[in-house]
Amino acid sequence: MKRRNFIKKLGFAAGAPIAFQGVPLQILAAQQEFQNLAAQSTNDNVLIILQMHGGNDGLNTVIPIEKYDQYYSRRANIAIPYKSGSRTLIPLDSTVASADQVGLHPDMNGFKDLYDKGKAAIFQGVSYENNNGSHFRGRDIQLMGGGSDDYFSSGWIGRYLNHEYTPLKYPEEFPNDTMPDPLALEMGNDVSLLFHQEGNIPTSISLPGNPEGFANLIEGLDGFTDEGLDPRGTPPDFLNSSPYGKEMDWLLSLEDKSETYIKRLAKVYEPTKESEVDYPEKYPYGDSKNHLSSQLKLIARLLSGGLKTKVFLVKIGGFDTHADQTTSYDPTLGSHAALLYHISSAMNAFDADLRSRGLSERVMSVTMSEFGRRIGSNGSYGTDHGTGGPVMMFGAGVNAGIYGTNPDLDNHNVNMQFDYRQLYANLLHEWMGVDQSVIQNDILFGDFISGPSHDGGTYEPLDLIKEVITGTDSYVKSMFQIESIYPNPATNYVQAIVMVNDTQNVNFEMIDSSGRVVRSTRRLITPGKHTITFQLTNMMPGFYFIKAKSPKLNDTKRLFVRK
Repeated sequence: MKRRNFIKKLGFAAGAPIAFQGVPLQILAAQQEFQNLAAQSTNDNVLIILQMHGGNDGLNTVIPIEKYDQYYSRRANIAIPYKSGSRTLIPLDSTVASADQVGLHPDMNGFKDLYDKGKAAIFQGVSYENNNGSHFRGRDIQLMGGGSDDYFSSGWIGRYLNHEYTPLKYPEEFPNDTMPDPLALEMGNDVSLLFHQEGNIPTSISLPGNPEGFANLIEGLDGFTDEGLDPRGTPPDFLNSSPYGKEMDWLLSLEDKSETYIKRLAKVYEPTKESEVDYPEKYPYGDSKNHLSSQLKLIARLLSGGLKTKVFLVKIGGFDTHADQTTSYDPTLGSHAALLYHISSAMNAFDADLRSRGLSERVMSVTMSEFGRRIGSNGSYGTDHGTGGPVMMFGAGVNAGIYGTNPDLDNHNVNMQFDYRQLYANLLHEWMGVDQSVIQNDILFGDFISGPSHDGGTYEPLDLIKEVITGTDSYVKSMFQIESIYPNPATNYVQAIVMVNDTQNVNFEMIDSSGRVVRSTRRLITPGKHTITFQLTNMMPGFYFIKAKSPKLNDTKRLFVRK
């Protein structure tokens, strides 16, 4: 077999990771379709896929409130407390139907903050039919974008990019002025199936994790030295027309492309400013380091420098929690708690970083995990392999909310409500602008947007993305507001009906037309609707304002007081 064909058949296994700014990554530079996609894209949206290795326990991530007693009975040794203790579940959304209400793990305050700003969503019961609970098979299925009986040798994003194939050949004609950047970057030491395409070669080399070191390395890249004649390893002239010479030229051209793309990353990265946001570095209740922070911080800085990369794959592991998912003395602590903290806090910091750089409306993030875990816990303070589980989505463009309802806790496994391809298909269509026919015929997702569903019904478009991204004020206003004041006009008293979606210390003030505070009170109020009463004894007739102010609530209503 020719060396070129052999390497082509190796696919991603032929690559080695880059350690750039301390973050290992794969440059998927050999995909000429990647270059063409970025050059022809109709938008500059970016997709980040957050892979949660090991199979996340969804029931201790997203906890059913209405079914809490049954939840507790199925996993008493690891159940997150509801109403007792110093660390209890965080009620997520009091505005949804009671059957759909959920609580978050107490270390997911960052997710709660993003949700209340209209920048996060949860999808319940995501899986695929005949999920067998296998780590490796489950990852392959979700990365290739197939079903349990499919064995594709390419990934779902790879097939999307194949649709954008051009006559341009790698490595001869890339990069070019239109597209100087790799379209996809994969963080971590492993190579995955997600971006794989038939016949393409990813180029990857190792680099030091600081700007100075890796810049110096670029300038000093050498191949083997042949008696001092050839510092780059170029064959001598008499081999130029030989099969060996042709193969060596081809291999060295891949090295040239690696060097070119690495120089491009350096050019993008070095002029940009350091993040002004403090990313979390470790779990506050232990020594677990937040490895997701460095990955997201790097992405924000590269995008700020003008990188045109469209798709990123970031990774966090440790979710295979058969034992010691929680501590024996506190179910809110342990390895799983630390991982949930790392994700929610890092994503919250990432959002702040993107906002400070003017990029928040371009970036969408979605989680994936090969399976969920069983509804019942085991005797080792852990959970065993299951099937369905929740998916989280982050971004200023997401239609925030809880999609689906809580699972049937009489079962051993979490039932499927969404096929994972339904989420991917809608993301590709709504966020990346891919035509439905391409999703169905070229990406091989089938009709997961409007075709027959797994339960005998019909898939409906999910409307994951806000139609117009102009901010999240209207969403926040719907969750934190003075709904009404009554009576108005008022004589003896007035009542303000206040809505909040989080526990808040709220200052209430009645202000006269000159700006003077004439009545005030401070209340700790919990999620839901509350009535605040002001007595109007000895008040002069005229116009007043009732103001409610807290970290998430800032609303004012006008009142007329009469005799």
